[in-house]
Amino acid sequence: MARDFACDFHGAVRAEHGATLLFDGRRCSLPGAAWAIATQTDNLDGHDGYNPTKGHIGCALVPALFAFAEHCPGLTGPQALRALVVGYEVAARAGVALHATVTDYHTSGAWNALGVAALGSHLREHDAPTLRHALGIAEYHGPRSQMMREIDNPTMLRDGSGMGAYVGVTATLLAERGFTGAPAITVEAREVAHIWADLGQDWTVMRNYIKPWPICRWAHGALEALRRVMVLHGITADDVATMRVGTFAYSARLFAGVPQDTRQAQYALAFPLAVLLVHGRITPEHVTGDGLRDARVLAAHARITVHEEPRHSARYPAGRWSDVTLTLRDGRVIASGDVNARGGPEEPLPVRDIRAKLTAMAGQALSEDRIAAIWQMREALLDPDCKFSQLADLIHPVVDRA
Repeated sequence: MARDFACDFHGAVRAEHGATLLFDGRRCSLPGAAWAIATQTDNLDGHDGYNPTKGHIGCALVPALFAFAEHCPGLTGPQALRALVVGYEVAARAGVALHATVTDYHTSGAWNALGVAALGSHLREHDAPTLRHALGIAEYHGPRSQMMREIDNPTMLRDGSGMGAYVGVTATLLAERGFTGAPAITVEAREVAHIWADLGQDWTVMRNYIKPWPICRWAHGALEALRRVMVLHGITADDVATMRVGTFAYSARLFAGVPQDTRQAQYALAFPLAVLLVHGRITPEHVTGDGLRDARVLAAHARITVHEEPRHSARYPAGRWSDVTLTLRDGRVIASGDVNARGGPEEPLPVRDIRAKLTAMAGQALSEDRIAAIWQMREALLDPDCKFSQLADLIHPVVDRA
């Protein structure tokens, strides 16, 4: 839907203002391409994140990188990665600064737009005044959307990263043409100076997490607690009479009913726990179509209760802690203890798990040969002689199968 909309309503009159939609091949404007893929990524909900921002950076930055890169002939892998890191570091601090200076809980798009603007300005070699205006425009136009409204009523709006990408790219291009918009208060205000003081010294990108499953990160502490108990004790869904979940306040607020669509399934807690209990994993197929009507999952879902646990709430946003207690049909009671979400610096995902996730997420759309070729670009991008276009050539063409 997002890609079709971008082609229909975000076209570029001149070729030099266009970009290719990833895994699609069609072209639209630079802002349109970034918006469409960021929106799609946000709705897939399997991306990375940075705990102190309570949100996600790469979801907006990576689509913008591919859009801008088409207009950077000769861009090498290391140069592209450097630009990406610039964007990550700016977005991380913009997110922390925004949360520290406003009372409402805004979505990632409100602040990752500044990371996109920084990335774009870096790639397009803007001078300092132009960068300053790009950041100011991105902050001013960034969507101050309400995260908890979306949690209470899950829709395709998600975490606002589609508009964050769109605004960030637009801000870059506007500033380049002389449009003014400085200052960005979350960058330049005196009360946030300490947040920016270590820019270029403390590399927050090293503390991002990677989700194991395409589910809201708030659910991952409980999911990891259940996974550990299942592995350690060899438990299956048929063994469990009831499951009691203690979690932090935001997690306890996730959708509690039987999901009627993918949005509710991914912004839920009990449903993904039921999926994991029944299937031992969570893939896109489990939260779409027939997966929403899986009788065994629905039966397990009915046996799960959730409550807020103050000690877990006290550790948010630094961690995503939860615990589960299983009462088995044979009368045994097994408690997980307090467990943090997996995939961050405290417990990084093993490389083999990340590779398996790539196949689980892309296997229905891409051939295994293409997946393998994309995976191999991880190391290749570090080579100074590698052109970023080598990766783009694998990413741009339409999916191999519908």
